[in-house]
Amino acid sequence: MFSKSCEYGIRAAIFIAEESSKGRKTGIKEIAAQIDSPEAFTAKILQTLVKHQIITSTKGPSGGFYIPAESLSEIKLVEIVSAIDGDAVFKNCALGLDTCSEDSPCPLHNEFKRIRDELETMLRSVSFEDLTAKLHSKQTFLKR
Repeated sequence: MFSKSCEYGIRAAIFIAEESSKGRKTGIKEIAAQIDSPEAFTAKILQTLVKHQIITSTKGPSGGFYIPAESLSEIKLVEIVSAIDGDAVFKNCALGLDTCSEDSPCPLHNEFKRIRDELETMLRSVSFEDLTAKLHSKQTFLKR
């Protein structure tokens, strides 16, 4: 459903949020290792997230990537999806047709529209605070 870049972006942001909730900044090598992604690919994704002000970075010996504590409850998953993949996942046809619409629907239009709407609602409601709380309580995991 999401591009590989978006999947890695979400995983990287969750890891950064987890470390930020502990008061830590984290570097590119550690992030790439934790999300099982090539460093150069991870760096490009993180640049996009910094550019869209989803994560913050500082340079220098005590630098790294982080999300300010006050932002953890404000940043929603939809922001990463929109920054990396745009809004195609919320608008495109299930069959990849250019002309699919309410007026001219494909055979899957109505069912897929419902799924897209539910996905968008979920992505707009889940914050990084929610995700780190699940990691802290051991309800979920991030690594394979």
